[in-house]
Amino acid sequence: MKSITNKVMLTFFLLFSALTFVNAQEVIKDSVVAVAKPVVPSGKKLKIDGVVATVGDYIILDSDIDKGFLEITASGGSVKDVTRCQILGNLLEQKLYAHQAVQDSIIVSDSEVKGMMDERLSYMIEQIGSMDKLVKYYQKDSEEEFRTYFFDVLKEQKLTSEMTKKIVEKVEITPEEVREFFKKIPTADLPVFGAELEVAQIVVKPKVTDEDKKKVIDKLNSFRKECLEGSSFATKAVLYSEDPGSSKNGGYYKMTRKTPFLKEFKDVAFSLAEGEISEPFETIYGYHIIYVEKIKGQEIELRHILISPVVSQESLKEAKEKITLIRKKIEDKEITFAEAARTMSDEKETRANGGTLVNPKTQDTRFELTKMDPSIYSQVSNLKDNEISMPFLEDVQGKKDYKIMIVTNRIDSHTADYAKDYIKIKDLALKEKQFKAIGKWFDTKIKDTYIKIVDEYKDCTFVNNWVKK
Repeated sequence: MKSITNKVMLTFFLLFSALTFVNAQEVIKDSVVAVAKPVVPSGKKLKIDGVVATVGDYIILDSDIDKGFLEITASGGSVKDVTRCQILGNLLEQKLYAHQAVQDSIIVSDSEVKGMMDERLSYMIEQIGSMDKLVKYYQKDSEEEFRTYFFDVLKEQKLTSEMTKKIVEKVEITPEEVREFFKKIPTADLPVFGAELEVAQIVVKPKVTDEDKKKVIDKLNSFRKECLEGSSFATKAVLYSEDPGSSKNGGYYKMTRKTPFLKEFKDVAFSLAEGEISEPFETIYGYHIIYVEKIKGQEIELRHILISPVVSQESLKEAKEKITLIRKKIEDKEITFAEAARTMSDEKETRANGGTLVNPKTQDTRFELTKMDPSIYSQVSNLKDNEISMPFLEDVQGKKDYKIMIVTNRIDSHTADYAKDYIKIKDLALKEKQFKAIGKWFDTKIKDTYIKIVDEYKDCTFVNNWVKK
């Protein structure tokens, strides 16, 4: 395990984390990125007070390092053990990623960045109180200046992320490599996996009447007609879409055929021409319309609006009565939980394997207690062996289902075992291989890229050879 350097691990998790912030000794908040600067003309030296480093077409200012400390403090972290050299090293990495992304013709559209910015700003304003406070916090003179700055930050951040994905996307691992990885770990350094549970559930979905479905379809058809006549699809998505992942971005998504979306959604999306708006269609989440904004080879940029029919109180009552009866039949030994799930559950994703849930993060059936989704943990943490939870109503973004759950297996905290924990060990081995690929990429690109660091920082101990010793 020690063969994986902390710095490479930091780089990987910084760029792949879905969180806004990443916590680690040398990790800087991922939104701390200096603004991209104009290209330095070849053969000319650009003398600007405060420039501490140049990476290709990008520069780093001394004030960017100061902002690093500010961001760590603002996110609740401690700067006690963080040095200016560490922050500079992180900024150098980000600049090299972004510079090489441009060299490799990785495109990040302005509309995509604007969607990201709208979502981030909404969250930040909610946390800090107002746009005026946000502008003051970032020490900008106006909202326009702040938006310009933040747009550049997010665009560079997205370039960085896309470049990193490109580096590791073709890295694969064989079973033999997994075995060798595990064998090389000293017994004393074997990871310890926390207590885990395997759980199963039965879902009863309240019935939606044809009349309720028609109301939604008619509304979406009305939106479609208005947009075809010139109304803004993005604005309607912000105002009316019930998709929490895209509504704030005007319903925006970028995808290829390999992107993990529902098959029904992808089938419709890839059947449309650029500028076309689909007829309303149904998925498990409700009814959608899709507007294809751009087609770039195998990739499309689209916007969509999702609306789910409203479930009546009568339907909710019927669903509760049905799942209560299912629970009683299981308790009376008339049927097993797995058999009931296969024959009576309305959730097709879990029905085939007796209601067993798959952990979306690991694609395994085990859920580590300390990392379990709170909505699952609250229902199963106190259940005894073979005890079935009471029926409960789950309401996720207005989508209501009745459920019962059971713990089918308990795995105590234990030291890694190759046979029992193969999937987790494989994931660790793959990450190490990806880390090495990133490290090799750095070694190569640093040699091929113009990099200059001022004398004040040349004595820093960097993990990467930025001063090309």
